[in-house]
Amino acid sequence: MVLKIFFPQCCTTADSGLLVGCWIPDQDSAVVLAVVHYPFIPGQVKRYLTEIRSQTDVDLTVLGSWSMPKEGQEGMDSFLKDLSTIFPHSRWLQLSREIGKRGFTCQVVRKGGMFLKEQAKEGEGSVRDENEKVIIVHYDQRKVMLSQLHPVQEGVSHSKMEQSALRAVFHTVAQSHPLFFIDKYDDGPLKLTHWQSEGREASIIAELVKQGSVPVCKLLTWMLSLWSWLGSIRLLNVPPVRFISSKLSTCVQLGYRTEHLQTVSSTRKATEHMEFMRKANIFVSFLLDMALGLLLIAWLYRENRIGKLASTLVPVADVRVPYPSKNHLDLSGLKMNRALDQVLGRFFIYHIHLWISYIHLMSPFIEMILWYVGLSACLGLTFALSVLSDMVALLTFHIYCFYVYGARLYCLKIYGLSSLWRLFRGKKWNVLRQRVDSCSYDMDQLFIGTLLFTILLFLLPTTALYYLVFTLLRLVVVLFQGLIHLAVDLLNSFPLFAMGLRVCRPYRLAEGVKFRVLCEEEGTPLHLMMEINPIKVSAVLQYYRTPTYSCYPRDSWMALCKKLFVGELIYPWKHKTTKTD
Repeated sequence: MVLKIFFPQCCTTADSGLLVGCWIPDQDSAVVLAVVHYPFIPGQVKRYLTEIRSQTDVDLTVLGSWSMPKEGQEGMDSFLKDLSTIFPHSRWLQLSREIGKRGFTCQVVRKGGMFLKEQAKEGEGSVRDENEKVIIVHYDQRKVMLSQLHPVQEGVSHSKMEQSALRAVFHTVAQSHPLFFIDKYDDGPLKLTHWQSEGREASIIAELVKQGSVPVCKLLTWMLSLWSWLGSIRLLNVPPVRFISSKLSTCVQLGYRTEHLQTVSSTRKATEHMEFMRKANIFVSFLLDMALGLLLIAWLYRENRIGKLASTLVPVADVRVPYPSKNHLDLSGLKMNRALDQVLGRFFIYHIHLWISYIHLMSPFIEMILWYVGLSACLGLTFALSVLSDMVALLTFHIYCFYVYGARLYCLKIYGLSSLWRLFRGKKWNVLRQRVDSCSYDMDQLFIGTLLFTILLFLLPTTALYYLVFTLLRLVVVLFQGLIHLAVDLLNSFPLFAMGLRVCRPYRLAEGVKFRVLCEEEGTPLHLMMEINPIKVSAVLQYYRTPTYSCYPRDSWMALCKKLFVGELIYPWKHKTTKTD
């Protein structure tokens, strides 16, 4: 049997005293958390451990004794051994460090009456187990307490027993935080050595921020509740208003940020690690979003860039003016049906005239509109990008209309040709059973079908070319909006705080541990050093990415290509109603 003793590095030079820690059940392991220095009163040690046990879920106890050679304490070893009769135990550890050796010896004394011959040597009711092998594992107590052990990635072979033992060690150290409030420099009756003995990790600024954040969170919570009440007004919940707001990226982002602020401003303390990391990631992302928005405002309102941007919108709209100078749209020079080409060309040219007239009518107000729209960046860069996406959708509304006209006309001809093709083969589509059935047609039906099939077939190239041009224009707009939505989604969901911990303090996010031999001397147990393996960057994104209302296509690429081929309308950036990770 191998007994594993997890010993903190900070206690290797501690003065003689008692080892305080806990036993890990079913793992045959002991975790040393602190050393209580001599002199002490056993009754005070018991009362202190009872208080700590009431504050934590850790079953703290006295594991044994620690002996450090020092002048004037020659009889300390025998005194510490006699303490095993005072503190209840099943096994008593006797660790002692010798001068000139890097490692230290360990003796395990068991309580019981199995070896009656050795009871007289070791004391009444105690026996020394000479056959038990001991491995002392040194660990950095500060890193283990602050780190979070994540699930092991697939493909890495670790036994379940090792995983549970490591998790128990990490959990024990993390839950023992109240034990570290007393150190060797305190004036109380007990003096302890642990990871904070050389200096408490504290910050006056951090404490002031904690105290000041409480009223700020309460004020923010009240403002958000008022905003939620305004959003619940019946006038804003009318179906047309609700439908329009669900299609506007600005309204979606506003609701998303409101939910984020409600999460961050909650006065309830985060009890779980994932909840704390989610709040921290949202808070850091919100600060970054606001900072980038303010930088955008500073850039826009410097050197009158708003006016320059407004002055370029009308010339951009005038680029489409050469089209009306012709009687039809000069699309590609291919052979098309002249009559249908003229009808469709005049139809679309009329809409272009209307759109350019609308742009010229709005041109005196465009600069003022852009000036106020630029102020939306004070709510964050994501809000400004959402407004930009909506502006692109409004400014390219005529392209969307052209795409819908062309797609509907093309789809009508495609479905008409497919239906007439089934007529030639003696088939028809059964609407009730959703399948193709056999059918007999008379001569009049076949004659009319042949005429309609011929007309639709010869008009298809002209319609398909118009559909192709307007679909390409629509896809360019959709691609630009898609890039904007991806940028917004990246700023909303990227775990910036977790990534900062991974870069600056990689031990905070642990994937596992590795061991290296620290000392292997004759007459001493094997000493190992436990080091923390940080989690991979890809795993950080997997575990801590914030759920968002993503706008990715609901259909696969094959389904989108099929819809484009048959002329069905596509809405690739339609917002989902459920969150995606």
